[in-house]
Amino acid sequence: MTGAGRTDSGVHALGQVAHAEVASRMPPSELQRALNAILPADVVIRSLRPAPPRFHARYSARRKWYRYTLWNHPVRPALERRQVTHIATPLNLRAMQRAAAVLRRSGNFRAFGSAGSRGSPLRRLGQLTLRRSGSCIFLDVRAGGFLYHMVRRIAGLLIEVGRGKVTLPQVRDLLAGKGPLVPPTAPAKGLCLMEVSYD
Repeated sequence: MTGAGRTDSGVHALGQVAHAEVASRMPPSELQRALNAILPADVVIRSLRPAPPRFHARYSARRKWYRYTLWNHPVRPALERRQVTHIATPLNLRAMQRAAAVLRRSGNFRAFGSAGSRGSPLRRLGQLTLRRSGSCIFLDVRAGGFLYHMVRRIAGLLIEVGRGKVTLPQVRDLLAGKGPLVPPTAPAKGLCLMEVSYD
């Protein structure tokens, strides 16, 4: 089985896509039920269907949507604790949104990749938005591809901006390859692969 992409240990996925060659005469709906009966409780096949012969879950993908969720409240979460990153101190959402607007671009994101990153550091972020809903701040990022740890480092940088520890000029310098700033990597549990898009 081949997935649409790698995820770090602790990252979640609501919209992971995978392909496999299956030698079975079962109709897709029956095969889906059979596989779900033996999968671990935290993994479920939501949809299963035949794919074109040349389809590849990873190489046919055109766009991915990730969401990073912050629980921004003095009291830690209980039920949501495995899917959010808790930040107890207030965050300046407007400052974070201004920094996100600077990051929403095509360019060199080498500073946001880690040692395991492969390929060119040139990336185009089609969407990078932040919004608050109750105690949660949602960071949504869409792009054709990401460097290893890229979304978690974007989240880590924006958290520091929200705390007032990183300024907008420092964000601009980082993108220009200037200055000593290294974006921190936010915890894995706040990140979720929401959707993989195909032609």
